[in-house]
Amino acid sequence: NEEENIDLLIERLEKSLEKFKGEREFVFVNDGSKDKSIEILKRLSKQKDDVKYIDLSRNFGHQIAVTAGLEHCIGETVVIIDADLQDPPELIVQMHEKLKEGYDVVYAKRNKRSNESFFKLLTAKYFYRILKNITSIEIPVDTGDFRIVTRKVLDIVKQMPEQNKYLRGQFAWVGLNQTYVTYDRDSRNAGESGYPISKMIRFALDGITSFSDFPLKFSMYLGFIVSGFCFLTILYSLYARFILKDYVTGWASIMICVLFLGGVQLISLGIIGEYIGRIAGNVRKRPLYVIREKSE
Repeated sequence: NEEENIDLLIERLEKSLEKFKGEREFVFVNDGSKDKSIEILKRLSKQKDDVKYIDLSRNFGHQIAVTAGLEHCIGETVVIIDADLQDPPELIVQMHEKLKEGYDVVYAKRNKRSNESFFKLLTAKYFYRILKNITSIEIPVDTGDFRIVTRKVLDIVKQMPEQNKYLRGQFAWVGLNQTYVTYDRDSRNAGESGYPISKMIRFALDGITSFSDFPLKFSMYLGFIVSGFCFLTILYSLYARFILKDYVTGWASIMICVLFLGGVQLISLGIIGEYIGRIAGNVRKRPLYVIREKSE
């Protein structure tokens, strides 16, 4: 749903990448837009030889849409950028120059983010730092999908078959030589964000469950802690029963144990269920996306 941004994005991309004219392509992925985005892309693809589009059959989600673009581009170096113009196309040349210094991935690291709510800034800041601490790989903080990668890295990422994509983690998992350039992220040029809180939560769960087994370990640790607490409560109950001769208040400790332990069991089952659900999704081996139409 970026009908108000596409023409300006193309204009800025062409101007920024003028020196690559004749050896560049712009691959747009239309992820189930409800507006006139696809009509604009079709028009541009007829007018410009280096503009191509992929129209998905429905909305498959941001990470799947990006994956579709990565699987259909042919360049030796590839840039991922959203169409909302929060990430400046003018930075691509600087990222490409950095890549030529011998790096395989150059990602854009945000100094600040314009017109973002305090809640989104706070949750994003702590999510990336928590994720970094609970995974075994070095996932860079304060970054999005805006990056440039070599064909070597892209070919490795394309071999990763998981259904619940978290591309930032996958690129970090590859390793090799990676660095960053910094920039100030702009506010959206037009339109509304496609990432409400519900999608942010799902995205965060994909990141955590794809690259960390900490939640499973945490549920185990919590089980030990609760078991110890319940054991102490049992000792107190026996003390109250045989030493204090207190028969009336014993029900409270029983209820505490039952309810607390029940809550922990439900939390643990929920965590395990998230992992099992992702395993089931990968076992089914459904295609990640369906293409309705694409340019020649």
